[in-house]
Amino acid sequence: MILRVLNFVVIGALVLAAAYVYRIKFNSTVQAERLARLRGEVRHECDTIAGLRAEWGQLDNPERIEELANRYLQLKPIAPTQFDTLDRMPARPSQNVWADGADPIGGIIQTLPGRDGITGSIPAPAPLPSGAPKQ
Repeated sequence: MILRVLNFVVIGALVLAAAYVYRIKFNSTVQAERLARLRGEVRHECDTIAGLRAEWGQLDNPERIEELANRYLQLKPIAPTQFDTLDRMPARPSQNVWADGADPIGGIIQTLPGRDGITGSIPAPAPLPSGAPKQ
C-alpha cells in the first residue's frame, strides 16, 4: 500500500515538474519573440536615423543654402562704410554696475538713461503690504 501511495506521489511530482518545465519553455518562447520584435524595431529605427542623416546632409549642403539665400533673400555685400571706428564705440560701463554681483546685465539695463527697469509687457509689481513677508 505504501508503495502505491509513493508511486502516486512520484507521478504527481513528475506531472508538476513537467508543467513547470513547460511554463519555463513557454516564457522563454515569449521572451524570444519579444526580443526578435525589439531587434526589428531597433533595425527600423537605425534605418530611419540613416535616412534622416542623409536628408540632413542634403539639406545642410552649403551650395544648396547659398542658392536658396540668393533666390529668396535680398542680401547685399557689406560696404566698408557700414563699419565704424573704435573711438566711436560706447564707453565701458562703470565697475559699480556689477559691484554687488547680483545681475550684471540687469545692472547695465537699470543704469541706461530713460529706463525704469520695467518693460512694456510686464506690469510694475504691486507694493507689498507693510505686514507681508518679503520673498
